[in-house]
Amino acid sequence: MPALSPVSQLPASRANKVVEAYDFRRPTTLAREHSRVLELAFETFARQWGTQLTTKIRAGSAVVTEQVTMATYDEYAASLPASTAMVLFALDGQESRGVIQFPSEAALFWVTRMLGGASTATIPDRKFTQIEHALVKRLMEDALEDLRYSFGSLLVQAPAVHGIHFNSQFAQAAATNTLMVVAGFTVRVGEHSWRATIALPAEVLVQQLGNSNPLSDAAAAPAQLRAQMGEVPVEVALALAPVPVTPQTILNLAVGDVLTLPHPTTRPFDLTVGGKPIASALGVTHGSRKAGQIVTTEETNS
Repeated sequence: MPALSPVSQLPASRANKVVEAYDFRRPTTLAREHSRVLELAFETFARQWGTQLTTKIRAGSAVVTEQVTMATYDEYAASLPASTAMVLFALDGQESRGVIQFPSEAALFWVTRMLGGASTATIPDRKFTQIEHALVKRLMEDALEDLRYSFGSLLVQAPAVHGIHFNSQFAQAAATNTLMVVAGFTVRVGEHSWRATIALPAEVLVQQLGNSNPLSDAAAAPAQLRAQMGEVPVEVALALAPVPVTPQTILNLAVGDVLTLPHPTTRPFDLTVGGKPIASALGVTHGSRKAGQIVTTEETNS
């Protein structure tokens, strides 16, 4: 039988899994509990934004959250197209701005629908006219209201539109090394779809997350670990005493052969966990099943 390659031996779900490189220079700074809170908030915002778009542009719309990550502002800006619409919004008491980013083509399509234009018309990627700018700004003001609602106590003050830019390299919303919580979205309107992102200064959210969702006390970690380990299922087995044999003996085994074991009939079985004896037990019958009755236990220091 030919040897299987490492990939072919894996289940299909694991073989097709996308593996992302881990950057040890920028370790994750969000606890898992906090990450889940943010994911739920962004998912709520996505539903609200999709409903708002459907109402405003009179076309079936849906917004789906893709991923929530942590990145510096420089990394975030570098991941965006050079030409794109970036709506910067101010957060109370913060010098850094938040960002809602989407293709200019998407915004022009929304405006065209709002003004009664055909949804199949080809729209060039360009800057907004004064009227288009006002309509997009209004759309974003409504989106920021949805953002404030979705994040609840995580955003103390309602964000306000600060400006709209069209070049990701020149729209300086924050210092290059400022950590941002970045969420990616897919915005679908009919047969059209675009990728959008939202970036929020991590300092704002982390501070509020620590207040509203405090993590467990580090001093309690050992006790919590012991309690959790006590609930982990393990497999136990009743075993006879082992006997050492040579590989040649194993290779020559055939049906009907008798292998003598050094286990007296009067000696109880070994009760083992992971091959390590922890007790002795007698073989008994319990109803219609075989069972083991503990007679002695092993003293352990672990």
